[in-house]
Amino acid sequence: MKLFNTMTMKKEDFVPLEEGKVKMYACGPTVYNYIHVGNARPLIMFDALRRYFEYRGYDVTFVQNFTDVDDKIINRANEEGITSQEVSEKYIKEFFADAKGLGVRAATVHPKATENMQEIIDIVSTLIEKGYAYEVNGDVYYRTTKFESYGKLSHQPLEELQAGARIDVADIKENPMDFALWKAAKPGEPYWESPWGKGRPGWHIECSAMSMRYLGKTIDIHCGGQDLTFPHHENEIAQSEAANGCEFVKYWVHNGFISIDNKKMSKSLGNFFTVREAAEAYGYSTIRMFMLMSHYRSPLNYSGEILIQSKNALERLKTAKDNLKFLTENGLEGDLTETEAAFVDGLTKYRERFIEAMDDDFNTADAISVIFELVREANSATAADKNPTKAVAKAALDMFNELVDVLGLIYEDADDDAQLAAEVEKLIEARQNARKEKNWAEADRIRDQLKDMGIVLMDTKQGVQWKKA
Repeated sequence: MKLFNTMTMKKEDFVPLEEGKVKMYACGPTVYNYIHVGNARPLIMFDALRRYFEYRGYDVTFVQNFTDVDDKIINRANEEGITSQEVSEKYIKEFFADAKGLGVRAATVHPKATENMQEIIDIVSTLIEKGYAYEVNGDVYYRTTKFESYGKLSHQPLEELQAGARIDVADIKENPMDFALWKAAKPGEPYWESPWGKGRPGWHIECSAMSMRYLGKTIDIHCGGQDLTFPHHENEIAQSEAANGCEFVKYWVHNGFISIDNKKMSKSLGNFFTVREAAEAYGYSTIRMFMLMSHYRSPLNYSGEILIQSKNALERLKTAKDNLKFLTENGLEGDLTETEAAFVDGLTKYRERFIEAMDDDFNTADAISVIFELVREANSATAADKNPTKAVAKAALDMFNELVDVLGLIYEDADDDAQLAAEVEKLIEARQNARKEKNWAEADRIRDQLKDMGIVLMDTKQGVQWKKA
């Protein structure tokens, strides 16, 4: 498998630190509001990457943090007249609701900054002892000039970064590029006791602390949005490698930006959408399909037209699954025909091509194209006029489910789905009995009842098939 490494700016063979295991860290949200569609892209893409590693047999430890102490959280708490903790806990709950809707599995660990204060303080203390950090009036800053390779991830030398920086006359930092590791507490803010007085951590240090605590000093993959490359990830490298004296991350994986109707997403332009808003309009699963139909490093344009195209594509996959599932239960008994046997023998090529696409820098776009090719051939092989056997339908369905499940493209609430299916099957049976008794009025009444439930009936040679409208 090859991954594009932002550090080297090229595709590299993925070789894990420990055979059969993958340690992944992803920067999570600052929990002061609902997540937006820009947050959804890394959330979905790296959930799928994790699933693919597991599909290939790796044992994955996936850590995604919550920033639950921050200026934005404090400002929201002041606006709403509640505590910072109440704000963060509220939006952590909303995060999990949206993540579940998007088909994103919970990380192995979801650490919070506020639950790792001692680890943060320990790293800051180490950096001070090594001369990489200094304290001024209760604030602690990282000394960027001390870290000789600062800028290596964003591929900009320190001199160029300094040229673009601004510094106030009254600024207490030694250098405009120095960044806060610890901030002295202001009146009314949450704080923690430290060797430098009451205060709270800077944004960058928390990820270094939590990554080291749960994954170790060196990890396989650190992923996140392209916008985090500088300064956040650059600063994580400087902190972690200076404190630990070893490489921090082997592979840096960043997803591309999202624009809205070909314009940069921003609150000032009024084109800033939350995942919740987008899901109400198009559905959570449509958002997931939309994200995965493009390569993760490509820029992505969010628009209503493209979301509708994604929704239609997803519906084609769901219909294919429903048809194969129906034929698996209602097709002909008996052995495969010669033509069916040839089709089944050729199914492995789809797995091979799917893996080939995914191994080439996690190319979900090409992988989904392979799934649609499988669907076209499966539809042809199991067409009603060919009186397909249960066996050929099951073989096609098994391969379809295998590949679709890797990307998490089709998912439902299993309990709700089973309850609906039981209710629909009961009504279909009642309708069939009414038709046998030539009670056409009752049969029509049941069909209308199912229609009101959003269920469409199709009378086929194999029996009555149904699907959600």
